[in-house]
Amino acid sequence: MMQQVNSSPFLKPFFLKTPVGVDIPRRQRRHTLPASEFRNLNKQDAISVFEIEREAFVSVSGACPLTLDEVLTFLGECPELSLGWFEEGQLVAFIIGSGWGKERLAQEAMTQHVPDTSTVHIHVLSVHRHCRQQGKGSVLLWRYLQYLRCVPGLRRALLICEEFLVPFYRKAGFKEKGPSAIAVPNMCFQEMEYTLGGQAYARRNSGC
Repeated sequence: MMQQVNSSPFLKPFFLKTPVGVDIPRRQRRHTLPASEFRNLNKQDAISVFEIEREAFVSVSGACPLTLDEVLTFLGECPELSLGWFEEGQLVAFIIGSGWGKERLAQEAMTQHVPDTSTVHIHVLSVHRHCRQQGKGSVLLWRYLQYLRCVPGLRRALLICEEFLVPFYRKAGFKEKGPSAIAVPNMCFQEMEYTLGGQAYARRNSGC
């Protein structure tokens, strides 16, 4: 199993800044949770993950990319390949990945984790319904890809998506590899690849 990268700058909490000239009354905080935090997920996050996933996908496609058991399996076997975005301690968006050992994704990639490999299979990216249309999916994906650059041995990321999502992933730097061999009833997918070459870098003026 790969070691979790605790020193990555892309997992450090950040705090939302108050605009200049806005006077906010001073109140004593009841807790010390960061306003916004990115971290690897664990099994304790599985229920929150599945609830967000189920709400996002079932209404659209009728099925979730991952079952609750599969979420638990991946968060147990390769938590270092996941990333969650938390606001005030609540999960608002997440990505779950696993290791894969072949050039193209195959049907078994949907349920297997291959350790000690150079390829990450991104299973799912999902955002809480109250946080959509805010650019959170793009920000989380960017942070995740930069984080993967800090994990020793990783060289690329693969995923499958429906045709209407191809522009979203293309904008993030993914390239199309052609129709996917993975079969899901009444659905067709494109396979996409992201090369993890080079060094991770901090996005300027992004507030994250």
